[in-house]
Amino acid sequence: MERLQKLRTSMSEKGLDGILVCRPENRHYLSGFTGSAGWLIISSREAVLATDFRYVEQAKAESPEFAVIQTKRELRDWFPGVVSDMVVQKLGFEADFVSYDSHQQLGDALKTAQVVLELVPATGLVEALRSIKEPEELALITEAVQLGDDVFEEARRLMHPGMTEKEAAWEIEKLLRQGGSDGVAFEIIVASGPNGALPHARPTDKKLVSGEPVVIDMGARIGGYCSDLTRTIFPSVADKDMANIYDIVLKAQMAAIEGVTSGMEAAQADQLARSVIEEAGHGDRFGHGLGHGVGLAVHELPTVGPASTGTLADGMVFTIEPGIYLPGTGGVRIEDIVVLENGKARTLTRAGKDL
Repeated sequence: MERLQKLRTSMSEKGLDGILVCRPENRHYLSGFTGSAGWLIISSREAVLATDFRYVEQAKAESPEFAVIQTKRELRDWFPGVVSDMVVQKLGFEADFVSYDSHQQLGDALKTAQVVLELVPATGLVEALRSIKEPEELALITEAVQLGDDVFEEARRLMHPGMTEKEAAWEIEKLLRQGGSDGVAFEIIVASGPNGALPHARPTDKKLVSGEPVVIDMGARIGGYCSDLTRTIFPSVADKDMANIYDIVLKAQMAAIEGVTSGMEAAQADQLARSVIEEAGHGDRFGHGLGHGVGLAVHELPTVGPASTGTLADGMVFTIEPGIYLPGTGGVRIEDIVVLENGKARTLTRAGKDL
């Protein structure tokens, strides 16, 4: 399997002869296994998927390239034997995901079984592979984006002054599921008026009011892959001052979409939009990064923000979502998903941006 070979190359470069993977998205990416519990132990030659009784048959069907073993209740009852048979000396583990308690259990299990093995913190190996999307992945993301676009347009027609944020969010979720989404990619945001000044607001019983902006952030999930869409609308009529804010945010977003290129530093891409908002006098009201990668997780590499250190490359799929948030008044955020191809950004999102 090509993904395993790429991982083994990365492992070798880090001086590892094995890696332990348990982050669900990474586990899915490498093995195809969609169950909620399990460990991958991958060496230079072997690939084992260890899971409990509930998922053994599912794992065998979904992960034919892995040797599937059934775990016992305690790590010490199965883990030392597996890694001992694989003859691993330096085993990487996902230090940004494995809990302190789990790490202690792993170490204690090895010590009790007298298995000499070094557990080495290893972060980002699988995530780096996931950041470059394969054609099949891009197709699923595109399908999820298209579903999100269609649902937004339908939901927009249903929303009206007097409807509550919770009611609007529920209509969106119903439409996503009816359209074929595997649930929602994340908790839907519908934030109207002053609530829109909270970038991650949760829907409340507040009613939509004519003239107030409504920030809608939603995502579908198809075949495990996510979409992420934000639009700001004005039920009935648009407040003049907030409409002006909307124009600034849209100008910033278009500057980033048109200016981002492969090989560009992620922080430089962030600045494309940030400079527009700063020049308009609202730099202190754009407090988050420009965007983030989207795939099996709704937030993954690359990270595109003012402090980002990575470089953008062809095959990366990420959001471009500048915003301006005015406490006590409201907020505006506009978010599209793009893919870098032939050095430039191609926008996957097609949902309308007209007020």
